[in-house]
Amino acid sequence: MNIITKFSIGQYVDGNRSWLRIIDSRLKIIAVFIFLLTPIWSGPFWRLSLVLCLLLITFFSLLPARVWWRSVSLLLTLSLLIGFLSLLAASDIHSLESSFRNPNELQVILASNKNWNILEIPPNRIGFISFGSYNLSKKAFEVGIKTSTLIFTVVHSVNLMLLTTSQENIVWALSWFMQPFRKIGLPIDKWLFQLLIALRFIPLVQEEFQNLIKSVSLRSINFRQLGLKKSINVLITLIERLFLNIFLRIEQGADALLSKKKILINTNRFRTFQKTTALTFIINTLSICFIFIAIFLRKLYGAL
Repeated sequence: MNIITKFSIGQYVDGNRSWLRIIDSRLKIIAVFIFLLTPIWSGPFWRLSLVLCLLLITFFSLLPARVWWRSVSLLLTLSLLIGFLSLLAASDIHSLESSFRNPNELQVILASNKNWNILEIPPNRIGFISFGSYNLSKKAFEVGIKTSTLIFTVVHSVNLMLLTTSQENIVWALSWFMQPFRKIGLPIDKWLFQLLIALRFIPLVQEEFQNLIKSVSLRSINFRQLGLKKSINVLITLIERLFLNIFLRIEQGADALLSKKKILINTNRFRTFQKTTALTFIINTLSICFIFIAIFLRKLYGAL
């Protein structure tokens, strides 16, 4: 299986079928920052709303399903798994008892008549085996929602921008925002050039990972016959080989850059010009409205 084509994560896919490609890259960066920053100090309702909004944008983006359905399914599974593990880890954690606590605290809690647990399993005994009690608290439920939604929001929002925007256009948009820092004397062009190299390096990492998986499948390693210790040694060796191949690619790229005596960096030439049509104007206007509505709704309903 070709991982690069099947799982297009962090890669630009050329085409003209999606309205996401028409949006100005500067507006895309602002929208991505909304998905990245607004979950900070926000409640579960706002985090779940961001996930639902990303899924709706993906479904109605007119992108081919073969481009995004595998990555979205994998990311949803990973987010739910990590959220479930964090939910179990945060549940049934009793606070440390201290003699300095207020003795009237219990009466205050009982007077409020608040049930702080969503699920309570009493202790049971089956034969000679006794199972202790388990409590699923609201705090643990919120921790599970925060971790799962944060992983999905951060990864998928950035991936949507990378799918529909070329690396050069992203670098140009960032240079437009960082224009005032040039007047201070900061090397903005060099930093953005390093970012461009890093974005183009993502497919190389995926290619090395794919080559490593193919090499293991061709050798038909039977991990059951190896045993646990030898299987772990094989996995460690594969991970070591993956990093060595990645570092070799980095060294080759660095040597190629050093071989050039002078590198002229001009981020303005990275911009891809599009014809200004009525459709482009309408979609960019709607994108600006979406940004302002998202900021307004975050202020109203996004607090803890």
